[in-house]
Amino acid sequence: MSETAKIIVEGKEYEFPIIVGTEGEKAIDISKLRDLTGHITLDIGFKNTGSTKSAITFLDGEEGILHHRGYSIEDLAEHASFLEVSYLLLYGKLPNATEYREFENAIREHTLANEGLQAMFNAFPTGSHPMGQLSSMVAALGLYYPKSLNPHRSEEAISRTIIRLMAKMPTICAMIYKKRNGHPTIYPKNSLDYVTNYLNMTFGQVTMSEYEPDPVLVSAMNKLLIFLADHEQNCSASTVRVVGSSQSNLYSSISAGISALWGPLHGGANQEVLEMLEQIQNDGGDVQKWINKAKDKNDSFRLMGFGHRVYKNFDPRAKIIKKACDDVLEKLGVNDPVLDIAKQLEEAALTDPYFIERKLFPNVDFYSGIIYRAMGFPTDFFTVLFSMGRLPGWISQWQEMRKEKQPIARPRQIYTGETIRPFVAMKDRI
Repeated sequence: MSETAKIIVEGKEYEFPIIVGTEGEKAIDISKLRDLTGHITLDIGFKNTGSTKSAITFLDGEEGILHHRGYSIEDLAEHASFLEVSYLLLYGKLPNATEYREFENAIREHTLANEGLQAMFNAFPTGSHPMGQLSSMVAALGLYYPKSLNPHRSEEAISRTIIRLMAKMPTICAMIYKKRNGHPTIYPKNSLDYVTNYLNMTFGQVTMSEYEPDPVLVSAMNKLLIFLADHEQNCSASTVRVVGSSQSNLYSSISAGISALWGPLHGGANQEVLEMLEQIQNDGGDVQKWINKAKDKNDSFRLMGFGHRVYKNFDPRAKIIKKACDDVLEKLGVNDPVLDIAKQLEEAALTDPYFIERKLFPNVDFYSGIIYRAMGFPTDFFTVLFSMGRLPGWISQWQEMRKEKQPIARPRQIYTGETIRPFVAMKDRI
């Protein structure tokens, strides 16, 4: 007999089924609550509300677990490429050699972006934020592929749209970087793998005969993108689902997800890490002074990149990316006082009882920010890289929502405004 939960409303008892996920997560299914009782639940910020059932990602913040389609993030980061993980998220399984080759070749066919996008770039104000550009450019793709606006097109056509977006995202991200620096666009080189191609379009120059990124950098970028690929029902993933539930096309749904990620409370964490480090450096570089400020409960200063709102004990991604971070810094031999400050903060967090007892561990945002800076990315570009990594997760969420035929999202509310009032003509208003 299945478990139920009993809710007493105005003296009457109602039973609601308890749903159990494959990893033992439990939820009270209140889908019929309003119909049966006339009441709704109030859960500001949806912190206790499951908006959907999903087979994509399992996350346990207390135990520090992150799985994609049943595979641990540790195994995926160690053994798979970002494109393999993308295939896994999109299609529910790791590809065999033939499937991977076909997937990679399909993406290679669509890496070029319409030259009309370049004209759009030129119209953007100088100094406009890269995330605003990215959101606009992804939304604009729907204008170049009007058939994608039809929500009832064939599965083959939808798959083509998914491939097209996966293919063009690195190209657009690289174009944004080049425009920022006033450099000409580098076109995709389809002989390269997905990540190497992106790095070539970003850091290559038309004056170079060849750009060969160091394998250490390629490996680090692969891992960073894998770590970002999906993270359950976060703000941007939920946004993609909500927008997509209206049968909005994939491009506009992903554009909405990018806009949600743009917010500093979501995707801007690694940018905030670097801004904090620069603040410490500009203040003279006295790390201990700022550690003391972080310990002072009366001081508003907070260390960015330490602890995690979801992972309560440790971030399973941080251990792996720490090694990649060390490898990148060693390989590049970067002499940067800001990164020296980062290493001092890391040492304090890993050895100081204050941080250990409070589980203020360096998280993936801390290490990713350091890697991005060492590679030469400006801080306001970090979230663009986040978007590129999160793309397969967003698409998978959109696709799952569509295939499950989930209804249009329509949250309820508790009204707290004025009750009915008589209308007063303007001449009589005080």
